Amino acid sequence: MPIQKKRVSPRQKMINLMYLVLMAMLALNVSSDVLNGFSLVSDSLNKSTQNASHVNNDIYKTFEEQMKNNPAKVKQWYDKAQYVRGISDSLFNLAEELKVAIVRESDGKEGNVNDIKNREDLEASTQIMLAPGTGRGKELYKAINNYREKIVKMVTDKEKREIISSSLSTEVPTKGRLLGKNWQEYMFESMPTAAAVTLLTKLQSDVRYAEGEVLHNLISNVDLKDIRVNQLNAYVIPSSQTVVQGGRFSAQIIMAAVDTTRRPTIYIGGQPIKSEHGLYETVCNKTGDFTLNGFIEMLNGDGEKVKRDFSQKYTVVAPSATVSADIMNVLYAGYDNPMSVSVPGIPSNKLQVSMTGGTLTQKGEGHYIAHPTSPGGEAVFTVSAQNEGRTQEMGKFSFRVRKLPDPKAFIAYSDGNGGENRFTGGDLSKQVLMGTEGIGAAIDDGLLNITFRVLGFQTVFYDAMGNAVPYKSNGANFTDQQKNQIRGLARGKRFYITEVHAIGPDGIERQLDGAMEVKIK
Repeated sequence: MPIQKKRVSPRQKMINLMYLVLMAMLALNVSSDVLNGFSLVSDSLNKSTQNASHVNNDIYKTFEEQMKNNPAKVKQWYDKAQYVRGISDSLFNLAEELKVAIVRESDGKEGNVNDIKNREDLEASTQIMLAPGTGRGKELYKAINNYREKIVKMVTDKEKREIISSSLSTEVPTKGRLLGKNWQEYMFESMPTAAAVTLLTKLQSDVRYAEGEVLHNLISNVDLKDIRVNQLNAYVIPSSQTVVQGGRFSAQIIMAAVDTTRRPTIYIGGQPIKSEHGLYETVCNKTGDFTLNGFIEMLNGDGEKVKRDFSQKYTVVAPSATVSADIMNVLYAGYDNPMSVSVPGIPSNKLQVSMTGGTLTQKGEGHYIAHPTSPGGEAVFTVSAQNEGRTQEMGKFSFRVRKLPDPKAFIAYSDGNGGENRFTGGDLSKQVLMGTEGIGAAIDDGLLNITFRVLGFQTVFYDAMGNAVPYKSNGANFTDQQKNQIRGLARGKRFYITEVHAIGPDGIERQLDGAMEVKIK
């Protein structure tokens, strides 16, 4: 709502601007630990993508070799594999192009995706993806939808189709729809450069995963008898190559184009594993990079034993979570502070959040209302998640608890078009003034918008001798005496509103500093 203010000096304008910039920096402050977390996740995703690309390339080589041996038998599957390569590379390269564009927007023309300088930059992703006329968010949105529709049709397994559809989904979550945002705005608006690059890196990893699933499906359609034994390879297909500490690493270990009538024997650490379908699991209790080594033994069509070694790298990362105050990085005692809580890779309905020093109420997926009881201390949030049938703590987060700042008194009046103006001092016509009931008080600084209840105030008039004549009101409205004094003021005369007492949602009564000057025009 517009506020009528007194004319201020250029110096005061500069001070006000500096204040707004400072508050914006406080409101948008992103922890360096969180940004480092994005870098770690992005590095891990890059490793996963490289491993998946290596496996996929081996399958393409197998197709090429089979085409030489039996083109009539293999051609239809070879052509489909080349089609999958084309559409996958197209989306993968688009994501890489956008990563480079965002980093160069953030760090300059020499920006390096693998060494981002301004990781906390909130403008680069918005400019590249959402700028009017030039933003490429809609292009990416259409490309993902197009790729998902085409690739899913080529996957025969229902469960895998659902996994690919979910990982490549462009559906806007409920919280995004409530804000009226489309997919690209929800994903990239005011997103730190490090986070935007990580999102695009995840997309690339999902593309290589979907590509690999289709390729494995296509290669299984080629009869093993048409392939020479020395062209067979062992493959490890992990459900995820990045594991949260305490979670499970799962991998499907198979031989390409395996005969389903023969089950291979899998050896890890020199010992055979007991798994009918080649599923291997181990609990990951330490963080770091690890390698799963072993070999597979099976009989070929001639009854000869075939042995193939395999090796698969994977990364175990520490659990991480994000808890942020929607207003700024502090909480206010006695007030309902909106909060957002999320854990990468875990849906919000699997999270458990608690706090000390107050009450916490959930308001939708990932959104909470924190109500600290008293200022001066800290509110500690504990985030846990249901992970593989057990509850795992993902992190603790502390926020300073402060008292709500004092509001500012104002006189509300209609602008003639049904809107409301707030007068806080200066010139005001008697007609408008006489049409008002009294005064109000509120915090309205661009970050908070909180209404206070006025308990009383004083008006000070000056008589013909220059003596101050005070009149008190025990509520928010002007008394009859005060209105009579206002009615008797001539143009150019002024009075003051002082000693305003107000109470806010925190239940604390306070007297506001300063005085509001009202000059009759």
